Order: sequence, then C-alpha cells, then structure tokens
Amino acid sequence: MAILLYWGDDEFALNQALKELQQQTVIEAWASFNYQKILGDKAEAAIDALNQAMTPPFGAGKKLVWLADTSMFSQSNDSLLAELERTIPAVPETSVLVITCGNKPDGRSKITKFIQKHAETKEFALLSAWKGAELAQQVRQIAKDKQVNLTGEAIELLALSVGNNTRQLHSELDKLSIYSSGCQQPLTVAEVGNLVAITTQNSLQLAEALRKGEVDRALELINSLIQRNEPALKIVATLVGQFRTWLWVKALIENGAKDEVIAKEADIGNPKRLYFLRKDLQKISAHQLAAAFQELLVLEFSLKTGNDPAMTLQIQAINICQAVT
Repeated sequence: MAILLYWGDDEFALNQALKELQQQTVIEAWASFNYQKILGDKAEAAIDALNQAMTPPFGAGKKLVWLADTSMFSQSNDSLLAELERTIPAVPETSVLVITCGNKPDGRSKITKFIQKHAETKEFALLSAWKGAELAQQVRQIAKDKQVNLTGEAIELLALSVGNNTRQLHSELDKLSIYSSGCQQPLTVAEVGNLVAITTQNSLQLAEALRKGEVDRALELINSLIQRNEPALKIVATLVGQFRTWLWVKALIENGAKDEVIAKEADIGNPKRLYFLRKDLQKISAHQLAAAFQELLVLEFSLKTGNDPAMTLQIQAINICQAVT
C-alpha cells in the first residue's frame, strides 16, 4: 500500500512526477482499468477515491488512483476524517493513492495531520526567480538526469534564460540532448546560446540599461520584448531578481563585508562574479538601487492590478532611470 501527498505550484514538475509514477505502477495494457483520476472539487471526490483505491486492480500490475486538486485539507469534516481513518489503513498493497493540491495543506487540520502520518509527502514548489544558485542547481540536476553535459558557464546561462520555468527547462534540455548525442565534450555557453531561446537575456539587458539610467535604450528593449509577446510579469520578475542581487551586493560592500559573506548573503553561486559585480556597481549607491527597487515594486503592483503592460513598463522605466541618476 502506498499513499502519496504531492503539493506545490510547479504544476509541470508535479505532473512529470505523476507520469513517472504511472509508468512505475500501472501496466500500459491495463491502464484503462487500473488508472483513475478523480477531480477533487466535488464533495464526494475523496470518498470516491478511497472506494477506487480499495478495489483490486484488473489484470496485471497495480492500481493508481489520483485525487487531483483536492480541497479536503481546508475543510473541517468529521465524517470524512472518520472515513479516512477507517479506510486508509486498509488500502491494499496493490493500490497506490496519490493526493495532490496546489497549496500547502493546512497543518492545523485534523485531516492534514492524519494524511501526513500515513503518506509520503513531496513538495513541488517553483523556485524564486531571484535565487540564482538554486536555479543553477536545478538545471544541473535535471541536466544530469537527462544525461546532458554542460559547462558551468552554460549551466548559469540556461538558469538565467529559463528562470523558474521548469517546463521550458525540460524542453530546452531535451533539445540540447539531441544536439549533443554522441558528443564527449560538455556543451559550451556559446553552443547553448545558439540553441536556447535567450529571452531572459533581453530582460537582463533591460536591467543593465535601467541601472545605468539609459532611458532610450531601456524603452527600445521594452518595445522589443513586448513585440515578441514576452509576458510583462516575467520581465518584471527578471528585473526584480537582478536589482535585488545588486542591492544586496552594494549594501554589503558599503558595510565592508568580505566576499565570502557577500556571496552567501546575496545567493551568488559563483563567487568569481563578485569581481564583475563590484565593477558594475562602482558608480551607483545602495540608496539609488533601493529607490529603483521600490519603483519595480510599484511596477509589479500596477501590472497585477490590470494596467496596460507596455505603457506601465515605459513609465516606470523612466522613473527607475531617474532614481539612479
């Protein structure tokens, strides 16, 4: 018997895990009988899933029951809890019951506590767009799984390019895997740059223009990104991540912190980057960067409240350039 609880906002990674689980437990020839997906938005969904899990598989292999997007962890339902307590321990070894939800289950709920006691729990959370070291580690791990050999610089470029978009990361690595088939040497940053859609690089160029107060260049890049249908909030996520790093680094420099401390606090995976960051930030103060960062937060709020993306980006770009000059 196996009870699995998967939760998190990285839908692609969660669904990939479910596909792998299905391949491991259900024989394809019997999948129409032994694989059941039950949407959790109905009141009786949890009971239906329990009933399905209690029935033996048909033919060979195991039975997989997926209770998807359940809302039971946010409910106070004594009758459901009683049914869970009665049924879960009796689920046969030939069944696998996987329960998924987007948000972290409420730890105060009796249902949550009971399920967590009996289930193997795994989180599938999107990494924050500004956590460069963690994003690079994610690229490194998935590339290893797909047997794609990359140089350290290529890993960092790919992490910058796809950010926390795991769907795009898998797609780009599949492409790189085909390209590098039979190649013994790791793919270089130049090869990755030629094969991967480096949309984030343009957003990083925008960040550079904003930091330098180059209004005309910033507006030109914004127009280019909008014409390519780049989502405004994705552009802002890249800008926020870059300015957050600059602000952390500059503030720590001004406070006399050592490079080791700066690298750790600012989440810089490659300490050698500090040499270039110090050089880039010589002519700007932490106060100016903080003012620019505040404008970015205003920009993000404006976009999330429905303002026109192109106009909002242009107006706030001008404000940011004024803040750093």
